[in-house]
Amino acid sequence: MASWTTADIPDQTGRTIAVTGANSGIGLEAARALVAAGAHVVLACRNTVKGEAAAAALTGAGSTEVRELDLADLSSVGRFAAGLDRPVDVLVNNAGLMAVPGQRTADGFEMQIGTNFLGHFALTGLLLPRITDRVVTLSSLMHRIGRIDLDDLTWQRRRYQRWLAYGQSKLADLMFAYELQHRFVAAGSLLRSMAAHPGYAATNLQTRTGTVQDRFMAAANRVVAQDAAGGALPTLYAATVPDLPGGTYVGPGGPGETRGAPVPVGSSRASHDREVQRALWERAEALTGVSIAVPLRP
Repeated sequence: MASWTTADIPDQTGRTIAVTGANSGIGLEAARALVAAGAHVVLACRNTVKGEAAAAALTGAGSTEVRELDLADLSSVGRFAAGLDRPVDVLVNNAGLMAVPGQRTADGFEMQIGTNFLGHFALTGLLLPRITDRVVTLSSLMHRIGRIDLDDLTWQRRRYQRWLAYGQSKLADLMFAYELQHRFVAAGSLLRSMAAHPGYAATNLQTRTGTVQDRFMAAANRVVAQDAAGGALPTLYAATVPDLPGGTYVGPGGPGETRGAPVPVGSSRASHDREVQRALWERAEALTGVSIAVPLRP
């Protein structure tokens, strides 16, 4: 549907949807639309004070709860998963960092691969026994500059390059989404794995590089980018369209996939490399200590 909007979201009454990073940007706009459609939305936020303030502003037929989740700390991921003792229809792996200065997670991983990919990998694995419908993982147009270095995934030996690190993390997210779907199919599971990207959306991601680039991106946000609500549409499409096939990657349908109504889109050749998908999965299991067992039934 070329003109798909939030008005096309099916009734979500009775469904529970967990959204990481839901206190701002695309995550907040996705949560807003899902609550309006009747869902119970779990706002998984590093800062629960900001999360509670965001939840208080959401209105509609649905409901909310706020839970602490720091994807840069695997112990926090474990606590979140252990404390969420209800079935989850949809998990939206949304939270992320972009082109931040070199720093490390609590577990010693480069911050972008640790937060954007490894934290979500662990979260998905720990929650999978309670997921009943699908997992949606956020990637980016920038996955196209990404290269997976399986020997130095967390930038222990290479000279840190923030944009290449971001591209690797977003390519890893997309390859994880594809590999998860392959494993669902192989296991005969009815669960589905989707991926989405927001195009070029104005969010606070563009203000955290700590360089002069922040000012240029802020200016571009005002002139070129769509707003966060527009950027959330691919996520909402991937999370709610009932008959969407597993393995679908959703992005804006406008010029260069930077803006516009959400549609299924393609991705780089590298993202479909099955050998690297499997190797990346195994590397993620080793780094996080989380082995993902795909259930035969949702």
